[in-house]
Amino acid sequence: MLGVVAVLATLAAGCTAGPEPTMFGEGKTVRVGAKGDQPGTSHEPHDGEFDGFDITVTREVLGRLGVENPLFSGILSKNRAASLRKGDVDLVAATFSITEQRMRPVEDGGEGLDFVGPYASTPQGILVRAADKGRYRNLSDLDGRLVCVWKGTTSQKELSKPAYKQIRLHEEEDAGYCVKALEAGEVDAVSTDQLILYGFMAAEPTLAVAPGIAFGASNDYGIAMARTPEHRKDCEKLRDALKKYVAGNEWDRDFQNNLPRVPLAARNEARPTLTEIDAVSCRDHPANASVG
Repeated sequence: MLGVVAVLATLAAGCTAGPEPTMFGEGKTVRVGAKGDQPGTSHEPHDGEFDGFDITVTREVLGRLGVENPLFSGILSKNRAASLRKGDVDLVAATFSITEQRMRPVEDGGEGLDFVGPYASTPQGILVRAADKGRYRNLSDLDGRLVCVWKGTTSQKELSKPAYKQIRLHEEEDAGYCVKALEAGEVDAVSTDQLILYGFMAAEPTLAVAPGIAFGASNDYGIAMARTPEHRKDCEKLRDALKKYVAGNEWDRDFQNNLPRVPLAARNEARPTLTEIDAVSCRDHPANASVG
């Protein structure tokens, strides 16, 4: 008899249980880690006020899930994954490249993150002083030159490969330090994702993206969250919201408003397809082997 009562109690509890917990919805506060020093992509021009394409995309997709006022805070590139795992932020939208290593479960040597994206894609590029732009037509023109990169980025890893051993690297903590070093003549160039560099170019007319220099695998930007069983459904909701956003006209409008100096061909390359979003969103591993 006691066994029957226990079963009935369990069934009753199941019937009366509320909806599964979610980080999204009206009245929810969602904390988002973002970059504060990248004009055009993720920038904090005033204390606590953020703008840029990362910020616009995040607001748009969260708005579709009932979150009207996400709380943005600055984050360094090297701290993005750790801040998610520690629970300091709920999401990171900070030109964060989706890679298999970042997606892989922690027990398999990865960083254990879920991504929603890509919401934009871009190769690596080179930023130089505008007066020197004509000197740099090929990557080999940087041999012997001092190029600034910042820690925890794809460019740092790419230019550390033996193929680029003739390029001298100078490492800083984040983008702003590298750009200041370039403006001061302390380094010859800055390297990171081209979209980020076009943002700096628009903000500072004394700087220019070196034309024709694009290298490395394409970086696919995603909104990241720590992978937990209860958050996988949240990830899928965010993925579906992103797909609706990309399928409409808003993506083109917002990209042009935030990154007006990006050439049309590069903008077309940056735009994701719905198939690309499905291939890497909310997965332990990418559905294809091309993500890197």
